[in-house]
Amino acid sequence: MSPRLRSKQEIFVNAAHGGAGKLAKISLKSRPSIPDALPIPARPTKMTSRISAVRRQIPCNLFVKNATTARNFISRRKLLSASTSSRARPFRSVLYIPASNSRALEKAKTLPVDAIIFDLEDAVAPAEKINARATLAEALNTGDYGARMRIVRINDLSTEWGADDAKAIKDMQADAVLLPKVESAAQVQALADITGDLPIWAMMETPRGMLKALEIAEHPLMQGFVMGTNDLAKELQSRFRPDRLPMQAGLGLCLLAAKAEGITIVDGVYNAFKDTEGLKTECDQGRDMGFDGKTLIHPAQVETANAAFAPSDAEIDLASRQIEAFEQAEKDGSGVAVVDGKIVENLHVVTAREILAKADAISALSD
Repeated sequence: MSPRLRSKQEIFVNAAHGGAGKLAKISLKSRPSIPDALPIPARPTKMTSRISAVRRQIPCNLFVKNATTARNFISRRKLLSASTSSRARPFRSVLYIPASNSRALEKAKTLPVDAIIFDLEDAVAPAEKINARATLAEALNTGDYGARMRIVRINDLSTEWGADDAKAIKDMQADAVLLPKVESAAQVQALADITGDLPIWAMMETPRGMLKALEIAEHPLMQGFVMGTNDLAKELQSRFRPDRLPMQAGLGLCLLAAKAEGITIVDGVYNAFKDTEGLKTECDQGRDMGFDGKTLIHPAQVETANAAFAPSDAEIDLASRQIEAFEQAEKDGSGVAVVDGKIVENLHVVTAREILAKADAISALSD
């Protein structure tokens, strides 16, 4: 019989010393030691989120059947988190490239983007799906895309191409796989059953997906959300507005889930690729909301997105002065740091350090 969560303070995992089939009750109140898990810090981190996700999922479909499997399961999560934990990793510009377009695949190597979504789904006609898969495999396995993150969007697993896409990606030099129209953690797990430890990103583009955002974000392999605002607008039957008021609820739900679990989240596309001012307005709105970057449909949009989602000179200057003032106050034992007439607390210093780290990371990408 599957174990049940008896209270908010208890979970069940297989006993490390009891063997298969025996269960041990662990009190979360006493912060238990799960095999190979790291201590939980006071401030939420990516590692905290990944371990908490493992704990939440163990009683369900991902229930671990013996102690060895439990240790391996959590070790895999630790490996993943070690490569994705830094919030400094830039995702200012995330450009869609049709996987069937050899010329575009080659040009992408020269573009100043932070990440590329190699698209096997919407950007490829049905008759070209199989050929596009082979074209992309050759491009990724032989081409040099530098520090740009390589994300492959596959077709939905319910289609005739999805499963083969997922199998093929295991032999591609890809950093992550992007699953379209995600509406549940079960869909994510179905993909993970095929792709193994490869990090997964989710297209968030339906009302049901928005309502299940936290469940999806909690999956141990989930690394990022990509907002599918065109599909969301279609599903909502909403009209276009520059302020995107009709979709603010959906965007907000996904942002909250992503931030709660410490994963990346990038905003949807701006369709009028020649409208630089409109793009800038939407990029500024997305940055103010907390998005890490924006998905793009044309190279002409890259410069605007990179500028909008990078720390400004003023932000970098303020961050430097906040850190300096706070450290000086600690050294003097005054306990109070003030910059530009405002008190600087530890939380401001944490943000300041993240700003400087992101600026350094962007600079490194440009070298």
